[in-house]
Amino acid sequence: MFVVVVGCGRVGAQVARDLVEDGHDVNVIDQNAEALQRLGSDFPGEFVQGVALETTVLEAAGIERADAFVAATNGDNTNLVIAQIARDRYLIDCVIVRVLDPARAKFYEEKGLVTVCPTRTAIDRMSQALRAFATTDGEGA
Repeated sequence: MFVVVVGCGRVGAQVARDLVEDGHDVNVIDQNAEALQRLGSDFPGEFVQGVALETTVLEAAGIERADAFVAATNGDNTNLVIAQIARDRYLIDCVIVRVLDPARAKFYEEKGLVTVCPTRTAIDRMSQALRAFATTDGEGA
């Protein structure tokens, strides 16, 4: 499978490395050239420096032949726009988008995007841990 990952921060870089380890071909886009260091010197894919909102940058990364697309920048707006471009313009079936705002994540998931919301995950896990503590500690007081 060939995957384009946008955003080479902690999340995007680790996803890219995991995919390569699983035997997939991966190209990464980030506007910061220094982000390439997060992939390691042995990263076999291509790194494209640029703004992923520009189709020339997406196409330089090979989006036209991508089987899957991951939007993992630190900006919800950027992620949501490029995810929709990947799905609607380039007809990529597997598009996964990181969205920090839980309400927006839910809205776009209802519109057919696969969203990952770390904020919602944190809220759920913290609430679950507190409920478990309250249950084991009697009233939790």
